[in-house]
Amino acid sequence: MKLCRFTSNGETRIGKVVGERIIDLSGVPGVGHSMRALLATLPHLRATLEAASKPSFALAAVKLAAPITDAQKYLAIGMNYRAHAEEVAAAGIPTPTSQLWFNKQVSCVNGPFDNIDMPRVSDKLDYEAELGVVIGTRCRHVKEEDALTNVAGYLVCNDVSVRDWQMRSPTFTLGKSFDTHGPIGPWITTADEVPDPHALTLHLDVNGEERQRSSTADMIYNIRQQIAYLSTVMTLEPGDLIATGTPSGVGVATKRYLKVGDIVRVEVDGLGFIENQVAAES
Repeated sequence: MKLCRFTSNGETRIGKVVGERIIDLSGVPGVGHSMRALLATLPHLRATLEAASKPSFALAAVKLAAPITDAQKYLAIGMNYRAHAEEVAAAGIPTPTSQLWFNKQVSCVNGPFDNIDMPRVSDKLDYEAELGVVIGTRCRHVKEEDALTNVAGYLVCNDVSVRDWQMRSPTFTLGKSFDTHGPIGPWITTADEVPDPHALTLHLDVNGEERQRSSTADMIYNIRQQIAYLSTVMTLEPGDLIATGTPSGVGVATKRYLKVGDIVRVEVDGLGFIENQVAAES
């Protein structure tokens, strides 16, 4: 399934995408208004949700919202693609010897087609195409071989970064958490529809010019290893977001930062795309 949140006639509801239509799931008992709560009960509701066929809306007639806005954690790994680690090493940033994690504060989460702000305080606005993982079950001390059983689904992320603010703090958090700098979507594709998350092509365009293209096979630490590592430290909860790293071609390496008016499109094959325009912060 492709689970989404959509706005029609001023009301935001949970639905599923089927072809060029959205099936409204808000009337299904147990669905409610929280995607995080729905994911926690998804195994019990799956058959009912899959069988739902109405009411429906044309996909083009609604506005897609961020598929989850009430995640408790948004965690992201740095320098996790081999080619990206090499390009930033050439810029003087050493390759970490273990998994390098930081928080994106959940207040940065943004819709798949909403504007991203150019901050008043920086002109070092950068993009990072990433595969996002959505946790589906509460888990701790997960073994690598069991890790993917805890995944509810996958989505497209742009780990928008304010590079000078990122480097002001050793945790990267400030430069990764500006409001609007976490566009995700366009929906959550459930894990059963993604046979191998390590065999996906992701690419990013700015104004139609390709800046990033790679396969998730280039990850240094795969998703199993990431979940095992994180769950050693903390309990992962349904709805938690994990951004799994970006490939080479980022602006900090090429000195080509985003400008007001730029349109950034990130696509992961089989998962859809998100597209966001850079706008001056109001």
